[in-house]
Amino acid sequence: MKVVSISKSHGGIQGIYSHASEVCACDMNFAVFVPPQAIDGRLPVLWYLSGLTCTHANVMDKGEYRRLSSELGLVIVCPDTSPRGPDVPDEKDNWQFGCGAGFYLDATEQPYAMNYRMYSYVTEELPALVAANFPVDMSRQAIFGHSMGGHGALTIALKNPQRYRSCSAFAPIVQPSTAGWSRPAFEKYLGSDEKSWRAYDTTLLIEDGKRFPQLLVDQGTEDGFLQDGLRPWLLEEACKKAGIDLTLRMQEGYDHSYNFISTFMDDHLKWHARRLG
Repeated sequence: MKVVSISKSHGGIQGIYSHASEVCACDMNFAVFVPPQAIDGRLPVLWYLSGLTCTHANVMDKGEYRRLSSELGLVIVCPDTSPRGPDVPDEKDNWQFGCGAGFYLDATEQPYAMNYRMYSYVTEELPALVAANFPVDMSRQAIFGHSMGGHGALTIALKNPQRYRSCSAFAPIVQPSTAGWSRPAFEKYLGSDEKSWRAYDTTLLIEDGKRFPQLLVDQGTEDGFLQDGLRPWLLEEACKKAGIDLTLRMQEGYDHSYNFISTFMDDHLKWHARRLG
């Protein structure tokens, strides 16, 4: 692991790091904020997964999480959204696929299967690296994210309920197997057999029996992707049928941007802190 940069903020340390990923077969960057309470021992860790076109840097620059994270004693880890590099297959003119659009799945189709393994990266390789190098208590983990990252957080929590104590999302893609901006990516990454897509679709995972105790979702009513891509009512229906405790808050007048995310970031941090102890 290499240190890219370190700076002090709200008494804690915001770092950016790089490492050679075996899972993604390329160098990967990630960000970690360690609050000042780490001087006294290991702290709970909250994973933030970013959306399409983003890197680890977007939430660092615009998410406004460090002040309250320092007060609450939460380590925040922000992975990148995909593998990157000159040897990683990409569609440079397509913002909904390739670099910046890993969808937190493990691709099975060539030429993407070698690099696009973001599910394994976020759930296996990066947690092991973070546990070995930072003052974190891995028995107290939580996960949240935005848009594509909200999709990632929900699906990862549903498949690993014993690992995460809480899960929330900002404007998640709740049924990517049918949404216009994610369905083409699923076919390229996972192939034409749609049965395999179910493992990375929140509503279908719930339909297939996966459960998580509680979920918090914030969604802006003026989000330009609401009707065609996000469709939170599908998650609401799935959770109601399954008996999952979903708090869905439709936030009047808010869009899909980090202006929306930063407005409700404190609410999500407090939600997770109460459950992490």
